[in-house]
Amino acid sequence: MSNHSSITEFLLLAFADTRELQLLHFWLFLGIYLAALLANGLIITAIACDHRLHTPMNFFLLNLSLLDLGSISTTVPKAMASSLWDTRAISFLGCAAQVFFVFFLFGAEYSLLTVMAYDRYVAICKPLHYGTLLGSRACVHMAAAAWGSGFLHAVLHTANTFSVPLCQGNAVDQFFCEIPQILKLACSDAYLREVGVLAVGVCFGFGCFVFIVLSYVQIFRAVLRIPSEQGRHKAFSMCLPHLAVASLFISTVMFAYLKPPSISSPSLDLLVAVLYSVVPPAVNPFLCSIRNQDLQDALKKLIQSVIFQKQ
Repeated sequence: MSNHSSITEFLLLAFADTRELQLLHFWLFLGIYLAALLANGLIITAIACDHRLHTPMNFFLLNLSLLDLGSISTTVPKAMASSLWDTRAISFLGCAAQVFFVFFLFGAEYSLLTVMAYDRYVAICKPLHYGTLLGSRACVHMAAAAWGSGFLHAVLHTANTFSVPLCQGNAVDQFFCEIPQILKLACSDAYLREVGVLAVGVCFGFGCFVFIVLSYVQIFRAVLRIPSEQGRHKAFSMCLPHLAVASLFISTVMFAYLKPPSISSPSLDLLVAVLYSVVPPAVNPFLCSIRNQDLQDALKKLIQSVIFQKQ
């Protein structure tokens, strides 16, 4: 019986068998990756350089963009390299690193979205206490807690997953190293240990989900009590970008991990993995800036300064 110590590499799922489709996937992922790098990079630079954007919500948005840059850089470059060079292999350590960073960055992002829901709740339901409850020190502590929770979850799940004996080959049915697909390679019932740890993570995730839902129930109740239509519109504009980002992230992740096994297939699993690991980091910058006029103005100013400097 072989275990993880005898496995030196894993074989990832290929996007296509023909060379033409592999190159198509490469160029498609390259376009998405460059767009995500540019959009998130612009948001980070604009918020960091413009003192008018040094608000709690924009501070959390800056952290969200950092997490999105990290998460898409964990999976997409390897997928592009595999398509370009027609190789499926990833080293054991490379696979472990992917599992760690995927859990770290996505776990931290989920926690950060929960913190951002609290920020919107205080801004709309308790505006007079906003400066007290969300001072600079409190914001740093909450952001650090989000990053720290992702790190702890990543350490726990990575160590536990790769301590499970593997004896079902080394072919991973996904374009990156994903824990459910790795556990399919486990010997007999050895994977149940990691399933127990995953259950703890699911409980934590469910708690965050309930907190976000309850926050928005209170937000919508408060908004609907605002007498003026202009006031309601302004309040909705404050929370809709975060609600869109949170809905996209939570819905795709929940479908990926909670869909019935009866409808599971390699092609569907591949599509869902792209939806939750590639699409949100590329789309989030546009969702977050669409209703943020101050951020839009700062981005225009930043782009114009770059263009004029080159001229």
